[in-house]
Amino acid sequence: MKKIIALVLALSMLLGLCSFASAEAAPTTLTMWTFIAQHQEFYEDMAKLWNEQNPTEQIALEVTTIGYDDMHNKYKIALESDEGAPDLCDVELGQFPNVLAFNDKLTDLTPYMEPFMADLVKARFEIYAKDGKYYGAPTHVGAMVAFYDKALLESAGVDYTAIKTWDQWLEAGKTLKAAVPDAWMGTVETSTQWVASLMLAQQGKDWQDGESAFVNTPEVAKIIDTQKAWLEAGIAETCPGGQPDTEEGKAYIANNKIACVIMPYWFMSRFTGEIGDACKDRYVVAPCPVFEEGQIRSIGQGGTGTVVYAKGTNPDLAGRFLAFAKIGPTGNEKIWSFLGFDPINTAVWDNETLMKDDTNAFNAYFVGYPVDALIAVRNEIGYVLSTSISPTINSYLGSTLWNEVYVDGVDTATALEAAQDSIDSDLF
Repeated sequence: MKKIIALVLALSMLLGLCSFASAEAAPTTLTMWTFIAQHQEFYEDMAKLWNEQNPTEQIALEVTTIGYDDMHNKYKIALESDEGAPDLCDVELGQFPNVLAFNDKLTDLTPYMEPFMADLVKARFEIYAKDGKYYGAPTHVGAMVAFYDKALLESAGVDYTAIKTWDQWLEAGKTLKAAVPDAWMGTVETSTQWVASLMLAQQGKDWQDGESAFVNTPEVAKIIDTQKAWLEAGIAETCPGGQPDTEEGKAYIANNKIACVIMPYWFMSRFTGEIGDACKDRYVVAPCPVFEEGQIRSIGQGGTGTVVYAKGTNPDLAGRFLAFAKIGPTGNEKIWSFLGFDPINTAVWDNETLMKDDTNAFNAYFVGYPVDALIAVRNEIGYVLSTSISPTINSYLGSTLWNEVYVDGVDTATALEAAQDSIDSDLF
């Protein structure tokens, strides 16, 4: 009996030691690259939270912030050579097609997203997909919204909530200009196509199909003629810097009476962080106008898709951590409260305690609650394709086409024919 008791005690001690060893196991080191310092801080905070909630599966996350061009170039070389790639990497949307060409070396993230799929803005994942599999985890929706200067419009007798269509937006601008001559309804972009891409998607079209570019089309002509009408009516002018998200563009908004800024939701952080107090308590976030009621009022634009290297230290652990940080509700709550981005997990949108917290910096800056604009377009968020031919298309639009039609006064049909010929020549 004594021998049996001694054996039981010894076995119990051994199991206890094993349990202790398991609980105190050395953390798994996961390496990560990003090109945004604020993202590094976010990931490091999420790693701490992961370790608090997963005591037997600790990670030591080593995040490195590298310049945009340098990081993307190094990552593509690492994938091509199968040498030196980090376990996780942020990849900017415009660069993602180049990385997706190596999808056989990336981890399929679909299984890690599946538990949350019912609450996700699925359109936002399509831009990171190939053959029905998702390879990138978005940081935000990037939903296009209208930032209206509520008080300025009200001073001219304009109710921003009554603006449903682009025609009504134009008429509101005329009313504003008559009442406040030094005010502008908005701007026209000449170096990029935030608004143009939204308008194109509203017409059910895209710039491409992944193989061919579609620039010389009636839908693109309609976009140009619509924005030309703004310029001709004197309610808008071309944006300094080419678009709002430039130093010149942000200074222009801060120092002028601009009734409407149409940009992705993440532009809120530009208001609070760079445009500053000059616009505080002036702007309200609302859905964008459409050509015809019933069209989608938003698309997701900009952003980062985080990938997992399939031959890394522990791809499964990296995939589960990534889902925790960027897909599940815990990480998405942090994406809103810390980064000020629109979470891709819509379950978070309905968390009023979080999203309508008056101490939140974004809620404190804008009139009303910005989340209400997201909820209004919950089922109306589309997307535009980003493929290997996107850089060629985007380059011509931003460097040539918009300046020709909006600054140089080139006829729409002439400019579009030249654009299609030039883009096709570069592609084929």
